[in-house]
Amino acid sequence: MRLAESLLAEIRSAARPVVLIDGGSGSGKTTLAPLIAERLGAQLVHLDDFYPGWDGLEGGSRHVHDFVLSSEPRWQRWDWVADRPAEWHVLDQSRPLVIEGSGSLSRANRAIATFGIWVELDAATRKHRALARDGDAYALHWDRWAAQEAAFAAREHPRELADYVVFDD
Repeated sequence: MRLAESLLAEIRSAARPVVLIDGGSGSGKTTLAPLIAERLGAQLVHLDDFYPGWDGLEGGSRHVHDFVLSSEPRWQRWDWVADRPAEWHVLDQSRPLVIEGSGSLSRANRAIATFGIWVELDAATRKHRALARDGDAYALHWDRWAAQEAAFAAREHPRELADYVVFDD
């Protein structure tokens, strides 16, 4: 994935950049996020670490708003094996922050963050990538998760909230 220098320059212009990276599962969010975080010297938060289970896209989005973007930024890991919340992780409120995951770019989250990025890729390629990456464990949940992404997109319109739309290739 190519990263435009103009995008980085604009993000860097903020006093403490907070970047939300959203897109459908398999679109390339997790590839793009560390590239931006490294160039900014930013902390990187993945919603995959705290979605509360396979029906947790909405809960993950709220967690971003209520905890990650709060005045005391932190997040609580979800223990997927035990199917319950686990330990808390405290974030440095003075350092730049990159948050990636489906559901990160809601209206409420975008109102607090500095930048929003939507990663665009066709559905067939996204599904192929996601299942190649995560295998049978994800295949059982693909339709369920895709339905949550569609409901979130219909309500929040994350692509329209984005300052930038990145097309993965």
